[in-house]
Amino acid sequence: MRFVLLLGAVSFFADFTYEGARSVLGPFLASLQASALVVGAVTGFGELLGYGLRFFTGRLADITGRFWPITIAGYVLQMASVPALALVDSWQAAAVLIIAERVGKAIRNPPRDAMLAHAAKRLGGYGWTFGVHEALDQFGAMFGPLVVAFILARHGSYHQAFAILLLPASINLLLVLSARLAYPSPENLESASPSQVRGTRFTRVYWVYLAGAALVAAGFADFPLIAYHFTQAGTVSADWIAGFYAVAMAVSGTSSLVLGRLFDRYGFRVLIIMTIIAASFAPLVFLGDFDLALLGAAIWGMGIGVHESIIPAAVAPMVPAQRRASAFGLFTAGYGIFWFLGSAAIGYLYGLSIAWTIAFCIVTQWAAVPIFLWVARRRDPNLHGS
Repeated sequence: MRFVLLLGAVSFFADFTYEGARSVLGPFLASLQASALVVGAVTGFGELLGYGLRFFTGRLADITGRFWPITIAGYVLQMASVPALALVDSWQAAAVLIIAERVGKAIRNPPRDAMLAHAAKRLGGYGWTFGVHEALDQFGAMFGPLVVAFILARHGSYHQAFAILLLPASINLLLVLSARLAYPSPENLESASPSQVRGTRFTRVYWVYLAGAALVAAGFADFPLIAYHFTQAGTVSADWIAGFYAVAMAVSGTSSLVLGRLFDRYGFRVLIIMTIIAASFAPLVFLGDFDLALLGAAIWGMGIGVHESIIPAAVAPMVPAQRRASAFGLFTAGYGIFWFLGSAAIGYLYGLSIAWTIAFCIVTQWAAVPIFLWVARRRDPNLHGS
C-alpha cells in the first residue's frame, strides 16, 4: 500500500500540473485564433500519440526490464512541457507543447502500470489497486483546474496560470525520484506464485475486450472540445470552465475508488452499467444550460474514472505477468487510435450539427455493451465477478 500511495502522490502532482493546463486548452487555443477543427485535431492527435506510442514503450519496458528509467524520462518530458506553455504566443507553438505533454505520458504509463500491478495481489484485487491510485490521480486533476480557475477569476492570464504550474511539476519530479530510491525493484512486491495466465500470447478475450474499449474511446469527447462548445454557446463563462473540469475530476477520483472495489466484487457488470450511464454526458453538455452542463461534466468525469481504473484493471489478469507492460501498452495504443479518430469525427460533426455529434457519442459507446457482455461470459475464469 505504501508503494501504491507513493505512486498515487506522484500522479496527484502530475495531474495537478497537466490537467490544470488541459482544463483551459480549448479556450486558450481559441484565444490564439484556433478553430474548432484545430482544437479537435490537436487534442485528438495528442491523444493518438499519447496512447499509440505506449505500444512501443510497453514493449521496451518488458524487453529491457528498465521500468524506472523509462518512467522517469516520461515524467521529465511531460512536466517540462506544461509550464513552457507560458512562453508561447501562437497556436502552432502551443500545439507542439500540447502534443509533447501527451508523448511524455505515453512514455511513462505502461511501465508505471506494470509496477502497480505487482502490488495488486497483496491489496485484494486489481480494481482496488488501480482505483486507489486513480483516486489520488484524479484529485490532483481537481485541484489543478481549481488553481487555474482562481487565477483567471482574479483576472490573470492563461500564460500566468501555466507559469504557476511549474511548482507542482517540480514536486512531481522530486517524488518520482523518491519513489525510485525507496522501491528500486517493485517486482519484488508480488508473490512468487506462478502467473494464473499461461504462455506468452494474448488471449482472444483480450483482443475482443480491446475492440469494445476502442468503441468507448471513439465516442468519448475530449474536454477541450467540450470547453470550446461552452465558450461558443455561451452556456458557461470562461472563468467557470476550469471549475467545471475540477468538478469532473472530483467525481472521477471518487468514482474510481468506489468502482474499483465494486469491479473486484461484481466484475464486468459494473463496467457495462457505467458504460451505458456515461454516454449520457453528450446531450447534457452540448444541449444543456448551466446546471445541466454541470451535471454532464460530472457524468463525463465519472466516465473518465471508468476509463482510467476499471478498464486497465480488467487487462492485468487477462495476460501473463511477464508481458503486462506490453499488454497495457498495446491496449492503450488501440484505445488511443480510436480516441483520435473519434475526436476528429466529433470535431467535424460539431461543425455540421450538434444533434449528429450527440448521436455519434451515444451510439458508439453503447455499441461496446454487447462486446462487454460477450467478454463477461467468456473471459478467463480467474477474473473476479464471473
